[in-house]
Amino acid sequence: MDDELAKIRKKKMQELRDRFDSAKQPVAVPVHAPVMPIDERRFALIVREHPFVVIDFWAEWCGPCRRVAPIVEELAQEFAGKVAFFKCDTDHNQRLAMQFGISAIPCLLFFSHGQMVDRVIGALPKEMIRAKVVRNFGL
Repeated sequence: MDDELAKIRKKKMQELRDRFDSAKQPVAVPVHAPVMPIDERRFALIVREHPFVVIDFWAEWCGPCRRVAPIVEELAQEFAGKVAFFKCDTDHNQRLAMQFGISAIPCLLFFSHGQMVDRVIGALPKEMIRAKVVRNFGL
């Protein structure tokens, strides 16, 4: 149990360091397009800079979130250069989650040219999420 807590603490500290470092750098979506973290400070900039954005609202303790995460990663690779994928930890960004009425996770929000156009709640299969991406962004 103590080892598990130490691992969680270490991971959380690294996430804080990463968030601090990423806030200093401009937001860009590389060609290999990993799913990048988003927070309250960078949210408006990211949604404004990218025409098509999918944000995965999740939490570390959420089992269904862990099932959706690899799907979101695969879709980020598939739509690299066309759609920017981000993840938002609701435990660390509660105001942002409240702003969008996130009451259940996982929750995927779809933004087209700065406007939210759709949301998906729950651990849906990859093909259903992919269909939402294609339909919402005309791809």
